[in-house]
Amino acid sequence: MKEGIHPTYREVLFVDLSNGFKFVTRSCVNTRETDTFEGKEYPLYKLDTSSESHPFYTGTQKSVDNMGGRVERFRNRFGKSAAAAK
Repeated sequence: MKEGIHPTYREVLFVDLSNGFKFVTRSCVNTRETDTFEGKEYPLYKLDTSSESHPFYTGTQKSVDNMGGRVERFRNRFGKSAAAAK
């Protein structure tokens, strides 16, 4: 490999700011801070959300069907006229 043209690929500590979840993985991300995790110091990168706090992965994502009855109102309003036309 050519020297000086590749980014630094190293282990980085990622912290989810919404719940404090921490994990270490390898990354090229630029960091300014460091933190200790399991007795070792890593470059620190702060995340707004991760798989531990994202609604899709935690199962708290709202479905289209339970959005305040909007879908049911639509079906009531337009479903009857479509059935009557047949």
